[in-house]
Amino acid sequence: MKFNKFYVPVLSLFLVLTSCKKNNASAQRVSSDGGVETEKPNSNYKPAFVGQTRIKAVKTSTPYKVEVLSKDFDRPWGIINLPDGRFLITEKSGYMSVVSSDGKQISKISGFPKVDSKGQGGMLDVALDPDFKTNNIIYFSFSEPFGKGNLTSVAKGKLSQDLKTIDEVKVIFRAEPSYNGDKHYGSRLAFDKDGNLFVSTGERSDKETRVYAQKTDNYLGKILKITKDGKPAPGNPFIGKAGFKPEIYAYGVRNPQGLAIDPKGNLWDVEMGPRGGDEINFIQPGKNYGWGDVTYGIEYSGAKVGEGITQREGTEQPVYYWDPVISPSGVTFYTGNIDEWKGNLFIGCLSGEHINRIVMKDNKVVGEERLLADQKERFRDVLDGMDGNIYAVTDSGKLYKISKK
Repeated sequence: MKFNKFYVPVLSLFLVLTSCKKNNASAQRVSSDGGVETEKPNSNYKPAFVGQTRIKAVKTSTPYKVEVLSKDFDRPWGIINLPDGRFLITEKSGYMSVVSSDGKQISKISGFPKVDSKGQGGMLDVALDPDFKTNNIIYFSFSEPFGKGNLTSVAKGKLSQDLKTIDEVKVIFRAEPSYNGDKHYGSRLAFDKDGNLFVSTGERSDKETRVYAQKTDNYLGKILKITKDGKPAPGNPFIGKAGFKPEIYAYGVRNPQGLAIDPKGNLWDVEMGPRGGDEINFIQPGKNYGWGDVTYGIEYSGAKVGEGITQREGTEQPVYYWDPVISPSGVTFYTGNIDEWKGNLFIGCLSGEHINRIVMKDNKVVGEERLLADQKERFRDVLDGMDGNIYAVTDSGKLYKISKK
């Protein structure tokens, strides 16, 4: 892997200087009604409550700087911290990289199973075992060739002490049924305080698979909760209930590429809608989040989705939605060095080409800010770093650092 020792520091210095300047004169646009969205919605649907969409803009007052630490990754998808401050970054083609805290030293880990990397597939998310410091075990999700197609799978393995290989790899869960497609794997991972693993799965995009999101005898379009061995987590809401897979924690989701636990221990997902209808959801056990039946979006053709309804008894409303879409991907709750950001939700946006900052109070959105919009990057994942800074990876292969100036 080549690394241009001259170009990156110069580029980083340029970004620091320009971003600090734009921090005082925000790059985000603000509409006449005070929101960050300036484009017309795709639909004429009305929100269920005030503040569910197009909330007022907020602006960061604390000076911060933006640096590009590296630009040499191959379609990065997930980023986490190792206990020593280094990063573990997944790359869609089927491997992971160990990266120094300054982004300069990059080494590949070998030994992973084969992935189906076409379309939106590949090596996807990664999470450390809660006991990683003593067992060196990681968990990862990937699109696995399986049956007559592929599916979202979760595996675990043990990293070597030098972090160059992974051994004892075992697939612990497969989100069946498999399907011969290349979209909507979902695939974020998050451990709860009890050491159980939340897994998000998409409904695989096509109309013939969309219906699975509302069916409970399968694993598509779901939020799942499993043990470290891939079994249903104790206390799951549907254990022992006929017609329900016991690993299901919640259902009726579309393509949840963001999954995070807030400082109070609550679970949130951020998922992609069709044309309009990107959502933030407060995920609660046993709830149905409506996809397939209700949405604030429309088909890519312009037609209604299903009956064209946004509310139905027995389904949950999104806490917030966007129309037009921002294509939200990885998310994180901020706990770092900038006081006004603490507790805020940060979202990497793909088509939106920015990092979205969401301010919440009592589980309601009260403000929105679009950061780094001037970078014109598809932000795939964001990390609340252990050093108090935010890190982000982009589809173009960059690693960003955002820190207090």
